[in-house]
Amino acid sequence: MAAHNKPVKHFYSDRLHRIIYSTDASVYRKLPKAVAFPENEDDIIRLVQYARENNLALTPRATGTSLGGQCVSGEIVVDISRYMNRILHFDAEHKTVCVQPGVIRDTLNDYLKPHGLFFSPNTSTTNRCTIGGMTGNNSAGSTSIKYGVTRDKIISIRAVLSDGSTCEFKEIDRSTWHEKLSLDNLEGKIYRSLNDILSNEENRQNIREHFPSPHIHRRNMGYALDALLDFKEFGGTSDYINPAQLLTGSEGSLAFFTEICIRLDELPPSYRLVTAVHFQSLDEALRAVPVSMQHDLYMCELMDDIILQQTKANKKQAKNRFFIQGDPAAVLLLENADQDKEKCRAKTEALIRKLQENGLGYHYPVLENEDIDKAIELRAAGLGLLGNIPGDKRSVTCIEDTAVGVNELPEYIADFKVKMQPFGQNFVYYAHAGAGELHLRPLLNLKDENDRRDFHDITLTVAKLVKRYKGSLSGEHGDGRVRSPFLPLMLGEDVYRMLTEVKKAFDPGNLFNPGIIVHPAPMTEHLRFHPDYSEPGINTKLDFSDKRGIQHFAEQCNGSGDCRKLSTSGGTMCPSYRASRDEKNTTRARANTLREIISTSKGNNPFDSKELYEVFDLCLSCKACSTECPSNVDVAALKAEFLYQYQKVNGVPLRSKLIAYNAKLNRFGSLFPELTNHIINTALFKKALGIAQQRTMPSLSKKRFSRWLKNQPLSPPDKRGSLYLFIDEFTEYYDFQIGKSTYELLYGLGYEILLLDHEESGRAFISKGLLDQAEKIAKRNIETFAPVVREDIPLVGMEPSAILVFKDEYIRLSGRSKKSLELASNTYTLEGFLAREYEKGMIGEKDFNEDRKNIFVHAHCHQKAMQGKEEVKTALSIPSGYEVKLLETGCCGMAGAFGYEKEHYEFSIKVGETEVFPKIRPLQENATVAVSGTSCRHQIEAGTQRKGEHTSEILLQALKRKHK
Repeated sequence: MAAHNKPVKHFYSDRLHRIIYSTDASVYRKLPKAVAFPENEDDIIRLVQYARENNLALTPRATGTSLGGQCVSGEIVVDISRYMNRILHFDAEHKTVCVQPGVIRDTLNDYLKPHGLFFSPNTSTTNRCTIGGMTGNNSAGSTSIKYGVTRDKIISIRAVLSDGSTCEFKEIDRSTWHEKLSLDNLEGKIYRSLNDILSNEENRQNIREHFPSPHIHRRNMGYALDALLDFKEFGGTSDYINPAQLLTGSEGSLAFFTEICIRLDELPPSYRLVTAVHFQSLDEALRAVPVSMQHDLYMCELMDDIILQQTKANKKQAKNRFFIQGDPAAVLLLENADQDKEKCRAKTEALIRKLQENGLGYHYPVLENEDIDKAIELRAAGLGLLGNIPGDKRSVTCIEDTAVGVNELPEYIADFKVKMQPFGQNFVYYAHAGAGELHLRPLLNLKDENDRRDFHDITLTVAKLVKRYKGSLSGEHGDGRVRSPFLPLMLGEDVYRMLTEVKKAFDPGNLFNPGIIVHPAPMTEHLRFHPDYSEPGINTKLDFSDKRGIQHFAEQCNGSGDCRKLSTSGGTMCPSYRASRDEKNTTRARANTLREIISTSKGNNPFDSKELYEVFDLCLSCKACSTECPSNVDVAALKAEFLYQYQKVNGVPLRSKLIAYNAKLNRFGSLFPELTNHIINTALFKKALGIAQQRTMPSLSKKRFSRWLKNQPLSPPDKRGSLYLFIDEFTEYYDFQIGKSTYELLYGLGYEILLLDHEESGRAFISKGLLDQAEKIAKRNIETFAPVVREDIPLVGMEPSAILVFKDEYIRLSGRSKKSLELASNTYTLEGFLAREYEKGMIGEKDFNEDRKNIFVHAHCHQKAMQGKEEVKTALSIPSGYEVKLLETGCCGMAGAFGYEKEHYEFSIKVGETEVFPKIRPLQENATVAVSGTSCRHQIEAGTQRKGEHTSEILLQALKRKHK
């Protein structure tokens, strides 16, 4: 598609954009012809006109977390999330708000919270899903049993129609309805078509008979014609009708939304309790649902044993399992809420008593405050964690959205199990039990022809079963590519004909999201993998055997889009997306691009790709994705391997070599530190190396730490323990004072410091993809330390990015050797070691004075990802007078040499401004900012003029017995 023929400013037809937008969170893949990012309604109109003139189609897309394949299109994908994300009008008195479709649900609720209001539907993707996407899918979420679904909240929808005209769909009376019927335009044609369909009594009878039972509030099959039947014109009792309800759940196939007005609810009661009831069997849990639902619940969510087992292996979610006792077959999360604390407790006690009276459940832990959020996070993580099951068989979305009546749920699941026996499946059961909707997922390998056949046959079998229960095949995830083919079966041919008439009236040229809801392709077409797909054999330098190779590692990304959450949602992933709001800079985009390039490349080196270079370019290797991504896709490892393979063909740039060999060069530079510091900060030097002129290069210390340390006493008189100290290249050459304070702190606390001659960490070699050199360093350091380091004599380091290579990259560089794994288990950051010793009772507040100090911690990204920032707080909190607060800061944006490189400087600062600088600038002048990472300290000082202090420096100030 010619670049000069752009209908809007942000319009791309290059291969990278097409790859990134070829998938969503479903099992489907289709390369679009182009991707557009409209800024406003006028851009949408121009895109409609362009599509009409060129016989193309438009697929609206927001966050791209669709499980049904609604966002997968071979046409033009239109991403409204980047620019069309403004809150337009808020009316606190009438509890309404109007927004553009790209507004994120949690962002909206942060805006509304001071007014005591919120938008109540809350999907598991609530920190990234948009109001447009929720409206398109008629989203529900865990609290729908109390607040209803998105359709219940819609006031009006402003949209661009398929002829480029605009129209507002809202509640109107009978008089206005008749005025609409007389309009001589597309809007009038739409109203006349709806009137023709719904004025027919036989049609209305068919709709009532074949649509899901009205008492199932989660139903989203086809177009919601049943929602319009209460209008008096169609034999109902209401004087009003709202056609916006029909557009809700239409999955972008009728019109293009540009403004959505919604009703708001008052914030839930302030006091909440969640009872996490444990059950011996799934059937017992399901029988408990109708009993529980009699107790005014705000939430009734199920997790089965497969979900719970998966959370054990996830670094982040394992911590959220604190309330799980034993190995329950299922757990129900039952929430009561009330403004009155005692009333809430009484409700909870009554709920537990009723369950016990009925012999339901064996353990009833009651959660409150932040423990509730942890449990909800555990349940919500199920979607992504299921994509992390080892092997080619994955939990597949096809029947995960069925909804039946709550009272029929136990019987339905019993019948379901019988129907599924011929398929030999061990299903996953979780999610919205209180709404009669469980996310049922078969484990299938869609690369295999037999499993592809089961993919269809399982869905067909379940569709027939759901129809018998008068349920909905889609409760909230929509029909999409996966369920649309079954609509004639579910709704009957007569009702399906009505759906095609609705589509034809709105969109006679099939301009909007073709193949969704009506006239779909078979559900087995356009899957991510073709039947004849064969995996390329790829030899990598890093050992990905724990992931069954780099291809499988990339395939683990299931598109859940957690990497699109903003800084207000906490965590760190993904800093480059947070700063740019560009899908290209997400973990998902990087993993999917790698998968696509590797699986389709015909060349000798699939890594020799400009698309891969571009998509990895702004990755800061923060490693947040290794724990915050529910599938633990470690893009930092993938980037290091990519650079290594790419540079085999394209060579290593001079700057990369100098950065990688920085420690070795510093051996010479440190002979004349003042001269070296002067030279490296000259404009000429920076220009020659491609260093940003705005940066001040780090200064070499006048003393090398290792040389100084060898002249110090290393074994204190009253020794408490021993440790090996790893002297990293940063402390050795730049941060002498930090090394000195670490020595004095450890010696003063009574620890013998053992020294061995060792290599640098190799962090710079890894970050620049020089993995041959990094491998040699890793193996030498492993051979040096593995024979002597053990649990009671651990290896401790001062710089997080350096010492943590032992727990991560060294394992992959050494082929996952036994020595590397054992060494990793006994390697600690300074903070991790101190926290361990404190918890063992080896050190405590008695070792420190009571000086008062307010400390605010910015934790290093690698430390947060691999160790957890809590260890920093624990270590710094040992002195009784220290008040320590962990700042909710993500990545600072420096990322080693990244922030010094001229082409990355502005982006580096932008990352810092996204969440780190604004958290540090307002701190009082006498507050202490704790920053363990050397890069972080340089970035924070450059961006805020605040000097960060290392943990050792801060603790040394309070140490009672200082080394003389």
